[in-house]
Amino acid sequence: MRILSKFLLSLTPFALSGCSGGGAPSYVIVGSYFPGWMFCALLGIAVAIAARVGFVASGLADILPFQLFVCAAAGLCGALLVWLLWFGA
Repeated sequence: MRILSKFLLSLTPFALSGCSGGGAPSYVIVGSYFPGWMFCALLGIAVAIAARVGFVASGLADILPFQLFVCAAAGLCGALLVWLLWFGA
């Protein structure tokens, strides 16, 4: 048990290496801080809705299986792309 606790204690710096002093990207809107991931999530939802509208308008919705998952995947890809372009990697 003592060896396990020493091993876990030695891994602590690696677990904390992702923390930064600057904090998460956030923006002040009407006196309140909103994190950047909320904006990306909202844009991802907009992309998913736009994908659904595009599928219905093109007639692809009739032959496309698992439309919920396809639209959700399009929204997730859009949100992650916005995050990557906005905050960089």
